[in-house]
Amino acid sequence: MDSEVIARRIELLRQEHGDLEAAIEALQSAPAIDQLQIARIKKRKLRLKDEISMLEDMLIPDIIA
Repeated sequence: MDSEVIARRIELLRQEHGDLEAAIEALQSAPAIDQLQIARIKKRKLRLKDEISMLEDMLIPDIIA
């Protein structure tokens, strides 16, 4: 994969991660808190974070010690 494509994908994933954080905050401040929905969003956020980390590792060349 091209490094520009990877960088763009990381940027999009970070934006989605931030959007999910905002959604969680909004749900937690709502009068009727839906714990199941919040848990699903948090799981999605963790998957995004893992994917971001994996893509960032692809951008960093391996250093041979």
